[in-house]
Order: sequence, then structure tokens, then C-alpha cells
Amino acid sequence: MPGDPRDVATLLSIMAKLRSPDGGCPWDVQQTFATIAPYTIEEAYEVADAIERGDLHDLQGELGDLLLQVVFHARMAEEQGAFAFGDVVESINDKMVRRHPHVFGDASFADAEAQTANWEAIKREERASKGEGDASVLAGIARGLPEWQRAVKLQKRAATIGFDWPGPAPVIDKLHEEIDEVRVEFAALASGDNAAHDRLEDEIGDLLFVAANLARHAKVDPGVALRRANAKFERRFRAMETMAAEDGVDLASLDLDAQDAYWNRAKAAERGG
Repeated sequence: MPGDPRDVATLLSIMAKLRSPDGGCPWDVQQTFATIAPYTIEEAYEVADAIERGDLHDLQGELGDLLLQVVFHARMAEEQGAFAFGDVVESINDKMVRRHPHVFGDASFADAEAQTANWEAIKREERASKGEGDASVLAGIARGLPEWQRAVKLQKRAATIGFDWPGPAPVIDKLHEEIDEVRVEFAALASGDNAAHDRLEDEIGDLLFVAANLARHAKVDPGVALRRANAKFERRFRAMETMAAEDGVDLASLDLDAQDAYWNRAKAAERGG
């Protein structure tokens, strides 16, 4: 491998070789921005997973995988004459300096909340300078984000002009209200109202949106919280399967009450009970 293995220039040369129609990798050569985008998203989640597990060794490797995605996109853009990796670096350097006038300039803010408000103001100015006509407070929130993440961003933006619940209590009340509305549509669906399905989808969406808002007020990342809940469910369900197998029982053959008894045993074992 040419160059210093710790040098970004070496990584750039490796990517250029992989993309070369003359002796490169056939798979890499045929990729496009669209085909690589799902891998980019997947690698970002792999980084988050390593952080959640506290595995710094794994995090090192996952960050490398994520960096490769940046290099891959930059190389494809360079081949089209659009921009190169250096331009990507220059863009983020300029943006960080521009958006931190309190660090790299003479500005000062009373607290983190004021600094965040200024950050959003700078972003609005940047969009205006690009000729973007959308003057909404909600402008610029990417539609490609996971919807739970976009929900939180929408709520945060609205909160910058005071459109927000004053605390978690009214959000919890709203959550109960949305649950009641979901119950109504389930009942309508059960009674034969076929149109209730669309209304039910809307109400469940409202329920999830409010749940994301509650997480925001709790300063909890809903994605992290759901990932922990998923991990907990998987861990306990696998324990159920193990316990049933040890008892010589096919878990799938049991009714729900019997399965639930194994679930409770798994919970108790996990808690040391």
C-alpha cells in the first residue's frame, strides 16, 4: 500500500484506485451517490452503536468506515468535476469558524441557549445568502432524516420562537389525550369503519410525535432510548427461549399466559431476583 497508512492522502489514493476503470474494483466502479447513500447511513448507525456499547476499539474501526463513506462520495464528485475531498474539508472548516463567532471572533453570549439561538440565526442567513426563498423557522430541516429525529428538530426549531410546552407535565397530558384518540379509532375500525385505518395512522403518528416531544423535554434522545428498549426486548426474549429449551419446552407451542410467565422469569433473572 503506498504512503503512510495513517495519512488521509493514502486513503484518498486507495479510493481513487478502487474507482479506477483501469484495474479498479468492479463493485466500487459501478457505485453512484444513490447506491452508496444507504451505506453511509448504516455506518453512522454503526458508530452510534459502538458508542452506546462503550466499545472504543470498535468505535475506532466504525469511524474509519464512516470516513471512507465521505471519501467515497468526494471521489465520485471529483470524477464529475464538482468538488474534491479538500473542498469538503475547506467547507466544514469555514462553517465551524463562521458559526462560532464567540470562539473565533469577538461575539459573546450569556449562555448556551443564547449561543444556540445565534447558531440558528447564522444558518438562516446562510440559507438567505444562497437565494433560498423559504423564510420559515422550519426551513432547512432535511427530509431524509429518520422521522423521529426530524420530529425533534422540528420541535426544537419551533421552540426557538417560544412555540413549546412549558415543561413535561402538559406533554404527558397530551400523550394521554393522543392515546385516547387512538383507542377511538381502533374501536371504529373494529366496528367495520374502513376509513378508520387512515385516521388511526394519523393518530398513531400524533402519538409518536408527542412521545418524541416528551423525550426532548427529558433531554433524552428518542433514538437512543428506542435502541435500548430494542436491546432489552431482544435480551429478555432470547433468555425466554433459553429457559424454555432448558425445560424441554417449545416456546412457540405455549399460549400467551405461559409465554408471559417465561418473560417474567427472564426479567427477574436479569434483575437478580
